[in-house]
Amino acid sequence: MKPDVSTQPALDPSPDPPRCGSERQTLRGFLACQRRTLQMKCAGLSATALGTCAVPPSGLSLLVLVRHLSDVERFWVRSCLAGKQAPPLYWGKDGTETDFDFPAPDAQLVELSFTAWKEEMAHADVALGAAPLERTVAAGHHGTVSVRWILTHLIEEYSRHNGHADLLRECLDGTVGE
Repeated sequence: MKPDVSTQPALDPSPDPPRCGSERQTLRGFLACQRRTLQMKCAGLSATALGTCAVPPSGLSLLVLVRHLSDVERFWVRSCLAGKQAPPLYWGKDGTETDFDFPAPDAQLVELSFTAWKEEMAHADVALGAAPLERTVAAGHHGTVSVRWILTHLIEEYSRHNGHADLLRECLDGTVGE
């Protein structure tokens, strides 16, 4: 039996992205909004619920999305934009994604995963706030990209996965909304 569907607009008290801001303000505002959406989708859930693959046959869970997006931000900002050696947090040595591979999640795994995500977001905010949008960087097999492209890609990545997060959360407890 499906739980009663509810919306919780109070979970997202933050403002919308600027409607008349500069290009940088607008892009960063949309990225912040998408990040908050994923935070909202994860709010109030137990470690077990965060690790539940609620839409079979997919192996996606909300915790998998958080771990994946940590590595997405890490790759584009630390590795590409900053040009640092920043090995992925959740990828195996053979290049396969391991953010799906973890034991039954407990509070410690959830805390470590969310801490890593918050650290990557904070680092990205500083770097993306300082870099000129027109600056170009080498991005491995992706070729040369601009900071503008990186910001847009991060928004796209979060937007796509927030659609998954919306379905996962609804399947877990019926909660829907932004």
